[in-house]
Amino acid sequence: MWYDVGNDGYLDLAELKIMMEKLGAPQTHLGLKGMIAEVDEDKDGKISFREFLLIYRKARAGELISDSGLGQLARLTEINVDEVGVGGAKSFFEAKIEQQLRTNKFHDEIRQEQEERRRMEEERILRRQQFQQRAAVFQ
Repeated sequence: MWYDVGNDGYLDLAELKIMMEKLGAPQTHLGLKGMIAEVDEDKDGKISFREFLLIYRKARAGELISDSGLGQLARLTEINVDEVGVGGAKSFFEAKIEQQLRTNKFHDEIRQEQEERRRMEEERILRRQQFQQRAAVFQ
């Protein structure tokens, strides 16, 4: 999808870090935590799509410090939601980020690692089930 490497529909600290680095505005660990805290309405420590859009609402209302992490993010990814609508903005961001991810070898490596871990876990569960079935014969 986008920088949501975990594919859970949220940007966590690590994913936000990667995104900000790709946009050319790397942040410190504390800076990233502050960025999340500023828009994290449900206090879950991650940014949902709704909270992501809040960044642009705050930028438009002049509520962001221009050189803050969120200010930089808003400036680097600016789109006029009034013209394209929320659906258009979502499509814009997904397309822009997907384009960057296609060339992102790091993302591909993470995806391959996750697939390998998932496959290994499935195999482990299957082996355990087979063992339990065989053990049941002796009981």
